[in-house]
Amino acid sequence: MSGLVIIGASYAGVQAGISAREKGYQGPIRIVADEIHLPYQRPPLSKGFLSGSVAHSNLILRGDDYFKAQNIEMMLGHRAVRIDRDAGRVELEGGEHLAFDQLLIATGSRARQLTVPGAGGADIVYLRTLDHAVDLKPRLEAANEVVIIGGGFIGLEVAATAAKAGKKVVMIEAVSRLLERAVSPLISQFLLDMHVAHGVDIRFHQSVTAIENYGALHEVICSNGDRVRGDLIVAGIGGIANDEIASAAGIPCANGIDVDEYGRTGVPGIYAAGDCSNHHNIFAGRRVRLESVQNATDQGKAAGTAIAGHLEPYVAVPRFWSDQYDAKLQIVGLSGPDDTAVIRGALSDGKFSVFYYREARLMAVDSINKPGDQMIARRLIAASLSPSPEQAADLSFDLKKVEAAA
Repeated sequence: MSGLVIIGASYAGVQAGISAREKGYQGPIRIVADEIHLPYQRPPLSKGFLSGSVAHSNLILRGDDYFKAQNIEMMLGHRAVRIDRDAGRVELEGGEHLAFDQLLIATGSRARQLTVPGAGGADIVYLRTLDHAVDLKPRLEAANEVVIIGGGFIGLEVAATAAKAGKKVVMIEAVSRLLERAVSPLISQFLLDMHVAHGVDIRFHQSVTAIENYGALHEVICSNGDRVRGDLIVAGIGGIANDEIASAAGIPCANGIDVDEYGRTGVPGIYAAGDCSNHHNIFAGRRVRLESVQNATDQGKAAGTAIAGHLEPYVAVPRFWSDQYDAKLQIVGLSGPDDTAVIRGALSDGKFSVFYYREARLMAVDSINKPGDQMIARRLIAASLSPSPEQAADLSFDLKKVEAAA
C-alpha cells in the first residue's frame, strides 16, 4: 500500500494527516515539506515573534515525538516538483519519487512580489514564512525608518510592532482605506486612528512606481511624486495560491485548486485544502479562496476525514483575527460592501462590534476587544439566526435570547 502523501506541512496538511489517523486511516502517511522546520504557528510571526515576546521554540505546532506516535513520516527539506496522476506518484526535486494511493495538496500561498523598477535591488522583505520572520527580526531591530507597502493584515501588524519599538513608520496604501476588502469603513477608521495615534504615517491613494537604492537607504517613489525614505522596506501586497503543481497535473484550478466541501478535487483520489484551494462557501454564496488558520484547519480536517472514508463536509463559519497594539480584531462570517452595518457598543470605548446585515439576515460580525460577541455571533450565523438590527444595537439586549428562542 502506497498510502497517503501530503504536499505541504501547513496547518491544512498537518490537520489532514492527523484527522485521517483519528478517523481510522491505516496506511502510511508521509508529509513532504520544502521547509526544514517542523510545522509552526504563523500568526505570531508578524507580532510576538518579531517583538521578542514569543520564542522560536514556542512556535512549533507539533514535535517529532507526536508525529512518530501517530506513525506520520515528516519529510522536511524536500520539494515536490511534479504530480504524475496516471502513475500515482509525486516527483521530488532531485529525482526521487513517492508513490501514493491518495494525495493531499496543502501548498498554501506565497507573497505577491513588488515588480516596479528598482524593486529587485531593494532587498524588500516579505513575511509569509518562519525564514522570512527570522530574516526580518534583526533588520527591524536595527532599522530607524521603516516603509511598509500595503495596508492589509500583515502590513498593519508589522507597522504596530515597529511603532511600538520606536521606529519611524510610513505606510503606503493604494486604496482609500485600511483592510478595504475585509472590514467596514467603521473598523477601517478605528484602525487608522489607532495607528496614527502611535505615530504611523499612512498615505492612501498612492501606489509605488519605483524604488531608488542608495546602499543601506532606499527611496520609495509614489504615484503622486512623493519620495519616502527608509532603511527597511516591508511589502504586504497580497498572496498568490501555490497551485502550479496541481494545474500542471491537469487538476482544475481557478485562483486556487477547485475543491468540494470534502476537499476533493476534480481528480479521484486527489484532495486539496487551505490557502491553495478554493471552495463554494455556503456563507458567501460563491466560490472563495480564504487565507486563515481556521479555514486551513477545518478544511484539512474535512479532507483527512474523507481520505479515511468518512464524509463530513466543511461548513464552518469563516473566522479571522488580528492583534494590533492593545486591540484584538476578530471577524466571523463574510460581509459584503453593500451590507448594512449596525454598531453595538461605542467606538470611543475601544470595545465594540459591527453587525452586518443583508436583507435582514446577519452575515458577519467584526469586533474590537469583544470576544463574547464573537462567540454568540459564530453560533447565530452557523444556525442562520438573526437578531434584528435594533436588538444588535441595544447593549441591554442579550443576544443569547435569539438562540434560546430558536
